[in-house]
Amino acid sequence: MGLRVTLVAAARSSSLLAERFDDDRPLDEAGWYEVQLAAPRLIPLGAAELRYCSPTPRSRATGTALGYAPLVQPALRDCDMGRWRGLTLAEVAALEPGAVDAWLRDPRSAPHGGETLLSFITRVGGWLDTRPADDGAIVAVAEPAVVRAALVYALNAPPATYWNVDVRPLSTVTLTGRPGLWHLQLAAAVG
Repeated sequence: MGLRVTLVAAARSSSLLAERFDDDRPLDEAGWYEVQLAAPRLIPLGAAELRYCSPTPRSRATGTALGYAPLVQPALRDCDMGRWRGLTLAEVAALEPGAVDAWLRDPRSAPHGGETLLSFITRVGGWLDTRPADDGAIVAVAEPAVVRAALVYALNAPPATYWNVDVRPLSTVTLTGRPGLWHLQLAAAVG
């Protein structure tokens, strides 16, 4: 069977329009409310042998609120956005439109002075591939960007695919397999 890694996107810390690069704000009121609504569906995932989270306040709070008692994994941190940290995409596009275009077009580009998209995907994939090799279940709460990177890596998709993956707060995705050979598992509809 191999490993079963379920990734849970952290609850939100702001509205979509107010999302910022490398955002380290805690859950907002709406985020806490959404965790409570999603809890019946997500709490059972805490039965996994290993429970992790990214180091962001909202990922840790989401995991804790769901009773996971997750272990922080630095490799699951969001992409390092360098000097764009704390800004919205609209703010950066207004200040540096050419740099944003280069960043969106070339996964090896880091006009912000931080991490390239390719490096980010590779780092997250490296974490995925170094999970314990024994059969078992893992749950990890991470930023939506980290979940997107894990999907691109696991499916061996071109890095530009990252921009076509939409991960909503508190959504889940399960990857099964083993290092270097991952499969996307979609849950059956209930009801």
